[in-house]
Amino acid sequence: MLSRLAGAVQSIARGIGRGVRARPGTAALTFVGVLALDVLVPPLLLSVVRTPWTYFTFNPFLKRLPEYLSSPTPWPDKLDFLSRVALFWFSADGPYGQPEWGFAVDGADVGRFVVTALLAAVYVALWLERRAGGRVGWSAGSGRAGGAVGAGVSVLGLSTGPCSVVGCGAPVLPVVGLAFTGLSSTTLALLSGVSRASAIAVVIALLVGIGWLGWRLGAAAPQAAGR
Repeated sequence: MLSRLAGAVQSIARGIGRGVRARPGTAALTFVGVLALDVLVPPLLLSVVRTPWTYFTFNPFLKRLPEYLSSPTPWPDKLDFLSRVALFWFSADGPYGQPEWGFAVDGADVGRFVVTALLAAVYVALWLERRAGGRVGWSAGSGRAGGAVGAGVSVLGLSTGPCSVVGCGAPVLPVVGLAFTGLSSTTLALLSGVSRASAIAVVIALLVGIGWLGWRLGAAAPQAAGR
């Protein structure tokens, strides 16, 4: 059992390496694209359905970040602070001097964005490599099914990823919920819970897809080398 598990892990690692090495440009473009969408979709959507943003800035505290990191503050406290501090934000002025809405990205958000973008980049590279391999024996139908799953996961991730929002009635809302105002607190709480669960589901789905595609590519590599 352990030897089979080790063999499967080796096949997955071999397949991931093969797919990414074969399509580094595609993986890099996917990573940058998903990262940009994670940051830009919420403020753009809010600008369309609510009020165009009027202000963007980076946190002025970032200039003092090296000083803070070199301070005697315990590292657990530093890491906790870095995960919660807002790095940059968008906002729109309201009619009475209060912000109509605001979208802030903190350290934890950046970490989630990077992980999701990295997983999406690896998945796309593996799927394209497996689809290309279908011409020499893999099923085209299974390739199309894999592409449909990948597209569905991408749409789910972009439309339900949690984001920090001011002026929407709750601290965390899914992107598709940013357009709605006047919802009850119960509905907003439900949307917040669904948002967090969906974000976790997206990561799990990408990991499963990467594992499956990596295993298939890794198992096919020795056969291709033999031929």
